[in-house]
Amino acid sequence: MASVSESAQATPPNAQHNSEGKTFFGHPRMLANLFSVEMWERFSYYGMQGIMIYYLYYSVTESGLGIDQTAATGIIGAYGGMVYLLAIVGGFVGDRILGPERTLFYSALLIMAGHIGLAVIPGVAGVVVGLILVALGSGGLKTNASALVGSLYSRTDERRDAGFTIFYMGVNIGSLFGPILTGWGWNRWGFHAGFLMAAIGMAIGLTQYALTRKNLPASAHELSSPLSSSEKKKYSLLAVAILAIVVILVLTGLITPTNLASWVMAFIFIGAIVLFTLMLRDKQITPEEHSRVVSFIPMWIGNAVFWALYQQQFTVMAVYSDTRLNWHILGMELTPNLVNSINPIFIIIFAPLFSIMWTRLGSRQPGSVSKFSLGIIGVGIAFLIFLTQAGNMSVNVGWIVLILFVCTLAELSISPVGSSLSTKLAPARHRVNMVALYFTSVALGTVLAGWLGKFYSLETEVPYFLWLGIGTIIVGFILWSLNKWITRKMAGVR
Repeated sequence: MASVSESAQATPPNAQHNSEGKTFFGHPRMLANLFSVEMWERFSYYGMQGIMIYYLYYSVTESGLGIDQTAATGIIGAYGGMVYLLAIVGGFVGDRILGPERTLFYSALLIMAGHIGLAVIPGVAGVVVGLILVALGSGGLKTNASALVGSLYSRTDERRDAGFTIFYMGVNIGSLFGPILTGWGWNRWGFHAGFLMAAIGMAIGLTQYALTRKNLPASAHELSSPLSSSEKKKYSLLAVAILAIVVILVLTGLITPTNLASWVMAFIFIGAIVLFTLMLRDKQITPEEHSRVVSFIPMWIGNAVFWALYQQQFTVMAVYSDTRLNWHILGMELTPNLVNSINPIFIIIFAPLFSIMWTRLGSRQPGSVSKFSLGIIGVGIAFLIFLTQAGNMSVNVGWIVLILFVCTLAELSISPVGSSLSTKLAPARHRVNMVALYFTSVALGTVLAGWLGKFYSLETEVPYFLWLGIGTIIVGFILWSLNKWITRKMAGVR
C-alpha cells in the first residue's frame, strides 16, 4: 500500500485542477494564489531588509543604532542565513506536524508580527524581537510555499520549471516595490515608518491567502510522516534544549554581533548534515530515491557558492551603494536602498522570457546541472565587472545596473530551477525536508555574504572582487565537468 506522499505523487495533482479548464498562463490556477501571497511576503521581507542595514550602522543622530559597519554586515548576513536555516524547522513542521498548508498560514502570521515589532518597539529590543519573528516565519513559509507549488504538478510534468519561474516572478514583483515603499517611508518619516510599510504589505498578503487557501489540492494538507506521541515528547525536549543552549551562549558573551555569522555557519553545517543523514539512512526510501539525494550533494555546494556572491546585494553592495554610488539623478537625491529594486525589475522582465524558453524547449532544454553551472559562472563574471570602477569614489549608477543585470541572468538559471529540482529529487517521505535541505545551501551562501563583508574595503576591493569572481567561475566549471555523473545519479530526473 502506497504512503500518503506516494499516493499524492502517483496521481498528477494538476489533473484535479485542470479538469475545469481554468489555468493561469497555462498552469494550474492555484499557482496564481501562491504567486500572490509570496509576492506580498517578499514585499515585506525585502522592503525591511533593504533599510535594516542602514538602521543598524547609521549614527544615532541619523535615527540609526550606531553599530559598527562591519558588525552590521555580519548581522545582516547571519540574519539572512538564519531565515534559510530555519527552513529546516519549517520543513519539519510541514512534513510531520501541521502539513505544508497550515504551516504556511501560521508562518505568515509570525512574519507580520515581526514587522509590527520592528515598527513599534524602539532600539535594539525591536531589532531582536522583530528579526527573530520574521526569521521564524520566513523559514516556515519558504519551504512550504515551494512544496505547495510542487504539489500542483506531477513529477514528470514538463511545465514544472516554467511554473516555478512564474512563481519566482511574483517573488520579484514584491521585491521591486518593497524597497521603494519602505525607502519612501524611511525618507519621509523615519526608519520605523519604513518597517510599518512592510507590516502592511504582509497583512495584505495574509488576508489574500486566508481567502484562497481552501482551493489547494488535498495533498497540501497531508503529513508525509506524522509524529508519534513519543516523538512529539522527544522533539519538544530537543527544541527546549537548543533554545536553552543559545540563550546561555548569548548571556555568557560567547555569541556576539561580531561572531554571530560564524556561529550561524556552524549551525547550518550541522543542519545540512542532519538532513542529508536523515534521508540517506532512511531504510524506507527506494534505491532510486537514495541515488537522487546523493546527486544533490555537489549541487548543494555549487548553490551555496552562488548565493555567497549573489546575497552580497544586502551586505557589501548595500554599503557600496551608500558610500560609492552617485544617487544624484535628474536633480533628485535618491536613497541608497533603491539598489535592491534594480534586480527585481530585470526579473520581472526576463522571468517570463525564461519561462517561455524552458516551455518551448521542453525535453530539449539544458539539464539542471548545466543550468546551475551557467548561473554560478555568471555571478562570478558579475563580480569581475566591479574591477572596472576600482578606486572611483563617485560611481555611475549604470555600472551597478549592469552588474545586477548579469546577476539576474545568472539567478534565473539557478534559483527557480533549484527550488524545482529539490521537489523533483525529493524522496516521497521527505518532500518538504528536501526543500529545506536546498534552503540550507542558500543559508550558507547568505551568511557567507555577510561574513565575507569584513574583508571588503576601498583598499582591498581589487583582490576582493578579483578572487571571488575567479574562484566562483572555477567552481562553475567543476560542476559542469561532473554533469554526466550527477545526471546518472539523478535516476531519470533532469
